[in-house]
Amino acid sequence: MTTGTLHDLSRPIHDDMEVHPGDPGVAVARVRAIGEGDPANVSELRCGVHTGTHVDAPVHFLDGAEGVETLPLDALMGPAEVVDARSVQEVLGAPALHGLLPDAGADRVLIATGGGVGLDAEAARLLVSRGVRLVGIDGLSIGGPEAHEVLLGAGVVVLEGLRLDGVPPGRHRLTCLPLLIPGADGAPARAVLEIGAS
Repeated sequence: MTTGTLHDLSRPIHDDMEVHPGDPGVAVARVRAIGEGDPANVSELRCGVHTGTHVDAPVHFLDGAEGVETLPLDALMGPAEVVDARSVQEVLGAPALHGLLPDAGADRVLIATGGGVGLDAEAARLLVSRGVRLVGIDGLSIGGPEAHEVLLGAGVVVLEGLRLDGVPPGRHRLTCLPLLIPGADGAPARAVLEIGAS
């Protein structure tokens, strides 16, 4: 949803939404209701920490590593380069990704794939070598275990489940605020892009 120059990249959380295979499903239920005599409406949310738009913490793929509370806030906010990789049909490798990245200065990269395409390990290493601090994707996963291990092991914040339809390629300003769940391997997040701002 776009409001002015702000584009909400977040997936709405609701019953029956798509989740990564094997992850917990989502249930949202009203447990107290004014219409039933309660003084307030109160809802309950049950879901996994990798539901919808979310960040991965290092401990997601690196046992004994840090939880989501250690993610640097300055990596989650600032200029972000949106690149269009929708022409890639299967796995996004380093040669294709290299051709999409700007020459320099992209600390945060958001990859529009149309969903279902992830990075291979070499593409992950390319991002690390370029000094990227955050990488986001519109699919439910950035890639396989090895790509995760490369990125998370290098301290790169992984942001998954973005909505990038209608976002023009180029430099914009990202604000991404994950829930603070100490020790968790991930957290749902609200991600907003200010179009054209850097």
